[in-house]
Amino acid sequence: MKPVHEASEHFTFRLATTDDAAIITHHRRAMFADMGHAAEVETLNQMAGAFEGWVRRKLEQGLYIGFFMENAEGQVVAGAGCWIMEWPPHLLDASAERAYILNVYTEPEHRGRGLAKQLMQSVLDFCEARHLGVITLHASQFGRPLYEQLGFAQTNEMRLVRPT
Repeated sequence: MKPVHEASEHFTFRLATTDDAAIITHHRRAMFADMGHAAEVETLNQMAGAFEGWVRRKLEQGLYIGFFMENAEGQVVAGAGCWIMEWPPHLLDASAERAYILNVYTEPEHRGRGLAKQLMQSVLDFCEARHLGVITLHASQFGRPLYEQLGFAQTNEMRLVRPT
């Protein structure tokens, strides 16, 4: 799959493989650390340990599609993920699938170059090609302006978290 919006001359787009589960996990851990959880090392480590196996399985099943930008040296410097979720048909969309965007992350030294926007556009193009009509995500304060620019709107979701 090629993105509609090609990367700049210094960065190359590619899709993730199952071998990239550790990179996706690194992005997820770093994303939460950047969102104010850096001091929660044990919690981040537990989450990362559990997440890497989960994302590897979802990649193998074709239910997690990873989108990457690499620099000229072939290092992944930004990524985004799209989890295809089974969902009951709904008034918003009669499809039995929804897309959930997660793990949108750019390494600090590569921020401000539009990489996240290019990745998000590639994810949205993928969703359109797959006929996924409902696309959700949870936005950090850093990502909210980009997501709003792309047409995402705040919803009324509620949450209950119980100890496990």
